Amino acid sequence: MLMNYKRSIFTVLMIALGTGFALSDLRIETWQGLQGVFEWSETTLFGHIGKTWGAAFAVVEAFHLVGLALLGGTILFSDGRLLGLWFIDQSIATVEQQASRPFSAALALLIFTGVFMACGVAMKIYYLPVFWYKMLALFIGCAFVYGLRRPLLRTYAESHPGLNKLVAVASLMVWFTVTATGRWIGFSG
Repeated sequence: MLMNYKRSIFTVLMIALGTGFALSDLRIETWQGLQGVFEWSETTLFGHIGKTWGAAFAVVEAFHLVGLALLGGTILFSDGRLLGLWFIDQSIATVEQQASRPFSAALALLIFTGVFMACGVAMKIYYLPVFWYKMLALFIGCAFVYGLRRPLLRTYAESHPGLNKLVAVASLMVWFTVTATGRWIGFSG
């Protein structure tokens, strides 16, 4: 009987593990252990370019913003359909399929350009709590899309309109948090 609830059990287990990690000393030990990685990243080619060539940093940041716009567009495109705001003449599966590849490409672009930009200011962001909140939100967003949203919509999209709206609202909240914390990092420096 429990096998019918594998996803639910896994989700509850991940929440419990995450909460346990957040409340334990292991979180602080992990953070302190990552300091060497951040120090090293400033010495890499990306770190050197990011610190010394402002124009290169600006170009990479422009691509980061293009990726953000593409990611946001795919989220609004697909979540708007789930909420019944637009593209109601197309099936949810069609809209999700059309948004899937651009979403993944935008996410890859954002991660690559984000790593480049972080290397130039690694020690600065290491000490910014909002950076860690953004990384947590980004991890939750990726886990939500690939581990929960896509499987749920693949199975139940056309038959459960209430679930569609719940998934869309949760998605918008998660990705708004990722975007807001990223903007907050920009205001912090």
